[in-house]
Amino acid sequence: MTSKLMSSVIASDRIISKYPQPLYSDATPYPRLNFHPKVRSACSQDKTGAVGLKISKIVVVGDIAVGKTSLVNRFIHDKFDRDYKATIGVDFEVEKFSVLTIPFHLQIWDTAGQERFKCIAASYYRGAQVVVSVFELNNRFSLENSIKWMNDACENTTDPLKFLVGTKKDLVCGQVFEETIERAKEISKQLNAELWVCSSKDSEYVKDFFFRLATLTFESAVLRELERSENAPSRTIGADLVKIDRQNEDLFMRDQRKPTKVGCINCG
Repeated sequence: MTSKLMSSVIASDRIISKYPQPLYSDATPYPRLNFHPKVRSACSQDKTGAVGLKISKIVVVGDIAVGKTSLVNRFIHDKFDRDYKATIGVDFEVEKFSVLTIPFHLQIWDTAGQERFKCIAASYYRGAQVVVSVFELNNRFSLENSIKWMNDACENTTDPLKFLVGTKKDLVCGQVFEETIERAKEISKQLNAELWVCSSKDSEYVKDFFFRLATLTFESAVLRELERSENAPSRTIGADLVKIDRQNEDLFMRDQRKPTKVGCINCG
């Protein structure tokens, strides 16, 4: 019981009450600047359905050594390991948030970037609500490859939220950084993805990015739940099972007073 209680606790630095803004207002397909009124209303009335009980799946893809694992580890465990160890297959982490006081969980799948593990990793893309394509800011080749990574991941998903994330910001600056960002903005528009840059080493923009991702994912889940609820036909309990015509009501009531024979109705 103690472990269950502990596992349900949400850390104070995972509480989201304000709508996180995009890093670049000109490089996002998600222009909303505040929570959707329906989402805010549903949360205030605790009518978000089963959203908080579900785990939204995030897949992180990209070339080998671009910093996918470091990005996830910096946010989840607040640590940075200088000794790089390549991911074999896939790893995943579960992180708990509170968004507008509603508990919400993200399952973050960190996939391998090596070609030999590509087929294995691809099987884990299915059903993802979010795809994060990661590239290295000082490696333009990895930026161009991010297009294929995103497209491959999206083949097994249905209308996911998409993010393009440049890592190792601490290693680039000046003209090189500006030129890379301009190209990254072009690619983000091509992919219909939101652009972010960060440094796992310095922790710059890491929390901002994941808070933004969590908020957009939560809002999308709540809106889907509300739409499903609104489109569901309203029913009276048993209305589909019993229909009584007024002219047969007396007959129906008389039948109810007859002794009931226990057994199979087809037994004769």
